[in-house]
Amino acid sequence: MFLQLFFSILFSFMIFSGYFIINEIINPNQKVASLKNENRDLSNKFKGLLAKYEKLDTEMNDLLGKSDELRLQVDLPLINNKNIGTGGRVFDEISPSNSRDISELISRLDKFVDNISVKIKLEENNYSEIENAFNYNEKLYDAIPAIKPVDGNYGNRFGMRLHPVLKIRRMHNGQDIICPTGSKVYASGKGKIEFAGWRGGLGYTVIVDHGFGYRSYYGHLSKILIKEGNSVNRGDLVGLSGATGKLSAGQHLHYEVRHNGIALNPRNFIYDDVELFEIVSTE
Repeated sequence: MFLQLFFSILFSFMIFSGYFIINEIINPNQKVASLKNENRDLSNKFKGLLAKYEKLDTEMNDLLGKSDELRLQVDLPLINNKNIGTGGRVFDEISPSNSRDISELISRLDKFVDNISVKIKLEENNYSEIENAFNYNEKLYDAIPAIKPVDGNYGNRFGMRLHPVLKIRRMHNGQDIICPTGSKVYASGKGKIEFAGWRGGLGYTVIVDHGFGYRSYYGHLSKILIKEGNSVNRGDLVGLSGATGKLSAGQHLHYEVRHNGIALNPRNFIYDDVELFEIVSTE
């Protein structure tokens, strides 16, 4: 029984072996043809992958161009990214037909992907920098003194002048705005009230700390309508104009803008094409 089973298995094995041997003799190129078909399918899939990567690279280049525009809008210097290009369609000259061609394509693809990875990392850092600059600028633009704080005509200007009370030449650190006592005085930018009280020759005075090194001064007020430590937005009411203080000559607002303690010409921070009523808070 055992011998019968053994010879049966041996006979079957001989039949199958004979079939494959005969098939190789009759169709010697069948295996080669099968491998060629597999290589062709693999090459087509590989080329499709390359096309996707090249499309991604084109889209990344478009993003680089758009980010340049964004950097200009937020006042950032442009980045020289011309040295990280992939050099166009670098795979066109290769049509893989053997293992060496495939190996070369894989090597080029590896370098190509590395370049794209560098671009993606650059753009991540780039857009992060743009976002930070945008947020910084947004806060700066909200804070920086940028409006005429009271409605009235311009009086004594910033600079050296003959003081109307002391009768000596003296630096005038602000811009006088002539207005009747009781005129509403508004914060010219977002910030926090650093001082609200009597300040020698300026009389009743409000000082707003805008951050970024900027402060604005509102002097000779008849009444203060805000407390120290309060936060204000551009256009918030801080007091009423007057003529308080020993060095006041008539009814007006004395308005100063300082940066890191240095007095600047307030007229450079007043946009005359912006009407006060467009900015002030509704009461």
